Amino acid sequence: MTINSDDLKQIAALTLQHYDQRAEDFRAGTRDHDVTQNIAALLDAIEAPAPYTILDFGCGPGRDLQTFRKLGHVAIGLDGTPAFVDMARADSGCEVWQQDFLDLDLPPAHFDGIFANAVLFHIPTQELPRVLAALFVTLKPGGVLFSSNPRGSNQEGWNGGRYGAYHDLAAWQSYLTAAGFTELRHYYRPDGLPREQQPWLATVWRRPLR
Repeated sequence: MTINSDDLKQIAALTLQHYDQRAEDFRAGTRDHDVTQNIAALLDAIEAPAPYTILDFGCGPGRDLQTFRKLGHVAIGLDGTPAFVDMARADSGCEVWQQDFLDLDLPPAHFDGIFANAVLFHIPTQELPRVLAALFVTLKPGGVLFSSNPRGSNQEGWNGGRYGAYHDLAAWQSYLTAAGFTELRHYYRPDGLPREQQPWLATVWRRPLR
């Protein structure tokens, strides 16, 4: 399936609109989500001297920006939803960039780590290589990308007003490897449950030094 440019713009616009119209409910509903396992997976894999420069890609209302900042790191948020950008700036005190995921403008070799928690699944599959290439370039050599996505059997489409692509492990690994990343680890969430009760796939990747 090939998605033309007009339809891609529509996908982005409607997905962002969905979040923008529900921003306050989303903030309230996710404020207490425990993602300490995911934050630790990113930070533990970074080998540069601390403090780290972290891009919270798809930062939403800024919950995790606050955590990175409290841990002493330099955290920068990025989101395409206007209401989330305003919330994240106000709640975290961090710099937050408003950018459409399909129209990124990122500095080269700038970040020690990228935290992409529950966000990259919104990228249409045909655009994923281009987005991953942008993330690869904005990482410093040796930098680390963390991602967590709802897993599936490689289907994509609309789900409750949002566009999503739901990859299995093998497909996800193939996209990240093709983009130049080296896998460090993967795991399923929530921790400690049977696999059929673990809808989230978390993966950790490094941009090689060379």
